[in-house]
Amino acid sequence: MNPETDAAIAPLGVASPKARSSPVRIDAAGHARADAHAVVDDKAGGYADIDEEGWLAGGERRPSPSQDARPPGTPIDLLVIHNISLPPGDFSGDWIDDLFLDRLDPAAHPYFREIAGLRVSAHLLIRRNGRLLQYVPFEQRAWHAGVSRFAGRGRCNDFSIGIELEGTDDIPFTEAQYARLAECTRRILRRYPGITEDRIAGHAEIAPGRKTDPGPAFDWNRYRRSIRSEGRAVDPDPPSE
Repeated sequence: MNPETDAAIAPLGVASPKARSSPVRIDAAGHARADAHAVVDDKAGGYADIDEEGWLAGGERRPSPSQDARPPGTPIDLLVIHNISLPPGDFSGDWIDDLFLDRLDPAAHPYFREIAGLRVSAHLLIRRNGRLLQYVPFEQRAWHAGVSRFAGRGRCNDFSIGIELEGTDDIPFTEAQYARLAECTRRILRRYPGITEDRIAGHAEIAPGRKTDPGPAFDWNRYRRSIRSEGRAVDPDPPSE
């Protein structure tokens, strides 16, 4: 993702964002309520790892204000893989978190002055050590794709799930990231059968000429092989790489 070009493309039919409000915080009671949703019964589809709203069990829930409802009746049938780092090439801070929560401090880094105030989000972020954060439940529309088209259909935010990998186009992704991404993808595909393997795309594919991520450093063959097998569980707090 490049926030400069993706951030502020407000979805059609959605009012312009209001003045920035205080970032969303989740207290202990909020966590308890969120966790209560993680168990769904057979009437809700029986997917205990993704609840009715689209929260993925095991991820840290950090609701972004940069989200809205999908168009009524729109099936979710595309998965988009991105990369992001803030500032570019730096993996040391929590600036991506601040961007997606609409609280990025423009004074913290010269690059942030260019993107502060823009409104972007993704459904999931996988950090270098495999840490999983979810900013938008899958049933909601995240603002990750910008101007985009897949299989002749525009406005990919309407019908897609966006996963961000902390990284750059030319720095190899980590073992922990590939393992976490495969785990999340398998769970998403079980929950949303409209997302078949041929409906998993990189940002560059849906926005050619405008985007390049996840870039040549992303091993698509490895990723596709991994989602065809169960693999092993990811350490919930693996060491940083």
